[in-house]
Order: sequence, then structure tokens, then C-alpha cells
Amino acid sequence: MAIAEPTIESPAPPLVTRLHGWVTTVDHKRIGLMYLMMSLFFLVLGGLEVIWIRMQLWSANNTLVEADTFNQLFTMHGTTMIFFVVMPMIAGFANYLIPLMIGARDVAFPRLNAFGFWMSLFGGMILYLSYFTGEALYGAGSAPDVGWFAYAPLTSPAYSRGSSVDYWILATLVSGVGTLTFAINLIATIVSMRAPGMAIGKLPLFVWMMLVDAWLIVFAFPPFTAAQVMLLMDRHLGAHFFDTQAGGSAILWQHLFWFFGHPEVYIMALPAFGIISEVVPVFSRKVIFGHTTLAMSTTAIGFISMGVWAHHMFTVGLNDGLDAFFSAASFLIAVPTGIKIFNWTATLYGGRLRLHTPMLFALGFLSMFLIGGLTGVMLAAVPVDWQVSDSYFLVAHFHYVLFGGSLFALMAGLYYWYPKATGRMLDETWGKWHFWLQLIGFNLTFAPMHISGLMGMPRRVYTYQAGQGWEIWNQISTVGGFVMGAGFAVMFVNLLWSLQRGRIAGDDPWDAWTLEWATSSPPASYNFETIPIVRSRRPLWDKKHPEDPDWIHE
Repeated sequence: MAIAEPTIESPAPPLVTRLHGWVTTVDHKRIGLMYLMMSLFFLVLGGLEVIWIRMQLWSANNTLVEADTFNQLFTMHGTTMIFFVVMPMIAGFANYLIPLMIGARDVAFPRLNAFGFWMSLFGGMILYLSYFTGEALYGAGSAPDVGWFAYAPLTSPAYSRGSSVDYWILATLVSGVGTLTFAINLIATIVSMRAPGMAIGKLPLFVWMMLVDAWLIVFAFPPFTAAQVMLLMDRHLGAHFFDTQAGGSAILWQHLFWFFGHPEVYIMALPAFGIISEVVPVFSRKVIFGHTTLAMSTTAIGFISMGVWAHHMFTVGLNDGLDAFFSAASFLIAVPTGIKIFNWTATLYGGRLRLHTPMLFALGFLSMFLIGGLTGVMLAAVPVDWQVSDSYFLVAHFHYVLFGGSLFALMAGLYYWYPKATGRMLDETWGKWHFWLQLIGFNLTFAPMHISGLMGMPRRVYTYQAGQGWEIWNQISTVGGFVMGAGFAVMFVNLLWSLQRGRIAGDDPWDAWTLEWATSSPPASYNFETIPIVRSRRPLWDKKHPEDPDWIHE
């Protein structure tokens, strides 16, 4: 099945021609790579913003930035990391890999696929355009400063004058349309374009989890889009959906936002679970333990995640019955998540572990996500939530879940599939430096926040008084932020250096088992010369080991 583009010696086309080829492409692989490049670009912006935040919190009564600027920084950081770093990175991996993993030549709707990417990119550009053209005092530009959740009534004209909030609404709305088109395209591709023999039960786990993920996007994003339209009507057409002074409800915004916001956590986490489910067995040299239970627990997470949104709202004064229901639902979702941790651990047990960089990041994911999950169980208890809500304990929790749970796994995927996309290996030494700097920096940054949060430090404050015992924990966090920044700098150097000078990868450098490794590295534009026929969950194993194929045992 391995194929390569014909090698024809010809001069490279001019730069403009090559750029035109990228801008007008509908090839799922190129679109996937553009999503990934977009994500890395915004990662730099989001990283610089958080370094600025950490420097401001270095000492008590610091005046490095004003309160308004601080509010803009954490708003832009949160919005950037969620909508323009993690989501595009997920879309990038899915776009590039899923047609290859299911034995298809492209996605179901290539032009819609390109449309989705450009909408996502335009959303990011609109957000940052606010720094230059958002109306503020004295004609200066102004970024939004209402947090990534944009609670009412902060977003009303009375509290947010100028147009910066409109930029936030339009940016997230436009990128949301792009995300919806991506999800619809993904569902159609997986349902209708699988290779012969690839029954739904034989899907690679990354594909299965992306399928559940796409359905979550389809259900979670439209209410958010509707809420944004309602907010625009409040701000510009005289509606009063969220205006408490005119009979509206600020709580309604929270319900609509978190009906999207909590499934969004799993929309970002499920692809990470899928990547780990591909990396761990390959580097353990074992079949994944409990393929079916992993797939079913993912489906259970998808269902339950649509019914836990109000656990973000325990402190707004819901009644006891609702608190009890959403608390129970939040505890319940820990069960299928725990099943996954058990399956991955059981796969590791007794395996012949190969500690290459993708596996190190996978192990980092397991430990960091476990910590985030345990503090999540604590926050599901209403009395605990009341005590630590809106404190730095919560900041630590969701960074262990989202950063530890998503970005560590996405880094594992980056090191795992980079050879397939470029034909060259990333440097292992630099990869391990990246891993250890990220692991140490991550824990230095976020572990102390548990303590400062329990000591009462509220989130989103731009400064604090001396003598409260918070200074040392903030200083450790700031040092950790710089260590993480050094780790990402090493990663960028590695990505660029290896692109030209990395060791030639070959078609299947990890001795893996799924169909993408059956193609050349990088794959031909048409992916497969002949569509492969699948008989088991590990079709490449069957091809390599005809004397002992998997399909006999499944």
C-alpha cells in the first residue's frame, strides 16, 4: 500500500505560485497542516500574554500593568488558548489523519473543509484586530476585557463601552461557524468513506473519539452561537435578553454559555484521549487493553457531558435539587473517565516500553490529567465548590485538565505524526529537553496555585496586598511560566531544524499498526493508489504478519 509521488526533476515553482497553491488548496492534508500552523502561531501569542500576567503577579502591589490591561490580557489569553490554539490543533490532527486512518482519499466535502479553516483563521484575526481598531478612549484601540466566559452584565454597553466586546463576539461566532463545518464534514467522512471491511467496531480509537467529538460540537456550539446573536441584539438593537434592569436575566447567559462551555472541555479532551489510545499501545508493543470499553466509555462521556453544565454555577444560587442533580452528574462522569485511565494503565502493564518523546508526553498526560481529574471530583461536591469557586484552586484544576490533559497529549501526537507529515524525524534529544522543561515548568506554574487558592487568593485580581502569604506561590508560578516558555522555544527550534536536517523517517518509523503508516511519508496527494481492504483493528499488523493476523483473534 506504500506509494510515493513520481519524482520528476523540475525547478521549484516561484514562491507566489506555491503560496497560491496553499491558499486555494482543498487537500485535507494541507488544510490540516494550515490548522496546525495557525494553532502554533496563536500559541506564541497566548504564551506571551500569560508571561505578562505572571510578571504582574510576581510581587504584591506590583504596577507593571494597569488593571484594565490585566483584564484584557487574561481575556485574550483564555479566548486565544481555547478557540485558536487547542481547537485548531485538534482540527489539524483530525483533518490530516482521519482520511488516512480510514483508508479514504480525502474528506467528504473538501471545499467545505477549506471554508471551515478560513473561518477559523478569520475569527482569530478579528479578535486581535480589536487591539488596533476596537474603539476606546481617545481613539485608541482596545482589546476585550470581559473574560473568555463574557458574563452578563459585564458585556452590556453600560459596563463595556466601545466595540471591543463586539470583536470578541464576532471572533468566536465566526470561528464557531468554522468549527461546525469541520464537525459536519468529519461525521460525513467517517460514516460514508471508510475502507471496505472497516466496520464501526474496527475504527481506530482516535477516529472513534473524533466521531463522538464531532457530534458534541454539533450539539454544543449552536446554543453558544444563539447566545452570541442575542448578546449582539442586546448591545445594538435594544433587546434585553441579559439586561437585568429591563427584565432580562444574567443567569440565562451563564446557562447558555456553560451548556456550550462544559462539553467544550470534553471536545478538547476527547481528541487527546484518542491520541493517547494510539501512542500508548505502539510504544508499549501491546494491543490496547479493552478497545470496546474505551470506545463505549467515550460515548458515555459524550452523553453525560451534555448534562453537567450547571456545576459551573453552584455559587449563583440554584436550588438544592438542581445542585444535587448536577453534582451527581459530575461525579458520574468520573466513572467512564476512570475506565480510560484503567485501560491505558493496563496497556502499559507488562509492555515492552519504548520511552521515545511521544511516549514521554503520553505518560506526562496520564499523570497530569489524573491530578486534574481528582481535583475535578473534589469540585463536584457542592460545599467544596462553594469554598474554592473563583479562586486560584480552580485555575490550577482546569489547567491540569486542559493543559495537562490536552496539550501534553497533542504534543505526543505532534512528535508521533510529524515524521508522517514531513518525511523526517524530530530530534530526540531536543524532544526530551522539551518534555522535561514542559513537565517541570507546568508543575512549577500550576501546582502552587492549589495552595494560593486554598489560602484565599481570588482569580482575575491584577494585584494583591503584601502579608497574605501569596507572594512566594506566585513567584514560583512565574518562574514555572518562564521554564515552560523555554520548553516551547526548544520545540519550535526542533520543528524548524528537523524539517531540513532531521533524519529521514521512512514510511513507518515507529513500527505502528494503523493505515496512515501504510502510505509514504509524506503521503501522496491521493493518499492511496488502491483503496485498502481492512479485516481487523490493526490492518498494518495483518499486512506485516500474515502468519498471525489479528482478524483471527477478534
